[in-house]
Amino acid sequence: MEITWYGRTCVRLKGRDAVVVADAYQAVVGPTGRGITGDIATYSHPDDEPLKKAKGVRSRDGQTLLPSSLENAFVLDGPGEYEVKDVLLTGVRTYRDDEKGNLRGQGTAFVVELDGLHTIHLGDVGHLLTEEKLGDIGSIDIACVPVGGALSATKAAELVAQIDPKIVVAMPVCPEEADCAEALAKFFHEMGGEPTPQPKLAVSFSTLPQETTTVVLESRGKV
Repeated sequence: MEITWYGRTCVRLKGRDAVVVADAYQAVVGPTGRGITGDIATYSHPDDEPLKKAKGVRSRDGQTLLPSSLENAFVLDGPGEYEVKDVLLTGVRTYRDDEKGNLRGQGTAFVVELDGLHTIHLGDVGHLLTEEKLGDIGSIDIACVPVGGALSATKAAELVAQIDPKIVVAMPVCPEEADCAEALAKFFHEMGGEPTPQPKLAVSFSTLPQETTTVVLESRGKV
């Protein structure tokens, strides 16, 4: 499976038989400018800053505008269990703050079973997980974790410890690039290692590391 990051919480998981794109808002396009493509599109939270002149269809929640390149994708934007193109997906209710969504709203974390790997995309989660939520999530190989958002670096590291994945993909979500650099440095200090960006990540079940490894990817998107 190949993992590519397009900025903020937008991640593309390319498997042998299907491509899953998480949080691809209409402002995010591919490096060629032709748009990000995939078979399945998941949305962890409504689009916060839609472009004024953006065109495209809206997701079922009516708040997220799909980029035209994903209009034919199967869209998931809420909790539940799904099977699309032989890909198993589980949406788990989360919140974007530690007040059950009262401050910043609800979210959905998606567990994607692709190429024999279990990947969780946490979106813009703002809290640690309960035992019930961890039970719904199950065993995880790869976790895409927001850094620089509602969670402090320490809390983000605690969240990783709860999930206990083999690979952590850090998703910088802070508004300012300088703030992201500081947030990444603090998170990697908690996790161990240095934040050295790489273009993309190719991983298979047989190549999973023995101990939790944290990576950060170069953004492939542009607004």
